[in-house]
Amino acid sequence: MLQLRKKSIFSSYFLIVTTITGLGLLPFAIIKRPLKDWIIVYIVSIIENYFADYFLVSKGYLKYKRKIFPRIKVHLPFDFVHYPLMLLFYNQWTLNSKPIGLILKLIPIVVPQIIIETIAAKYTKLITWKKGWNWYHSFISVVIKMLLCRSIIAIIRMMNKGKLTL
Repeated sequence: MLQLRKKSIFSSYFLIVTTITGLGLLPFAIIKRPLKDWIIVYIVSIIENYFADYFLVSKGYLKYKRKIFPRIKVHLPFDFVHYPLMLLFYNQWTLNSKPIGLILKLIPIVVPQIIIETIAAKYTKLITWKKGWNWYHSFISVVIKMLLCRSIIAIIRMMNKGKLTL
């Protein structure tokens, strides 16, 4: 019983600390030029991740036992703070990268994120993987989502080339 209580307390602190850290870093990631691009990246990442997360939770691959808002199926701190923050940093870092650079620069962004998710799945009550879901599924899905969002912002930049922007 004591072990379960420690796990629950650790889960709560882990969630609170990572969310506050992410919220603290978010303004530094958004308030850069071109501002419009980073706001678009943030909004697209929220939408993209929310629907992907909702799909995976609805199909039973993921379950979040400890959430800030228990009635909502998805994990709001990850969908609205953690993932968008990592995606903003990735997009800023790869702003002028060639395709091989886009791929190689994914590794230092995605690997720590998957390690943290794996630790959370193993040692906390924050996330439960079901139906054969494993770390490599998370890795592949995050890589695909990051490349998809990076492609969207690249298309928007090409469409706006030469136009006045913030």
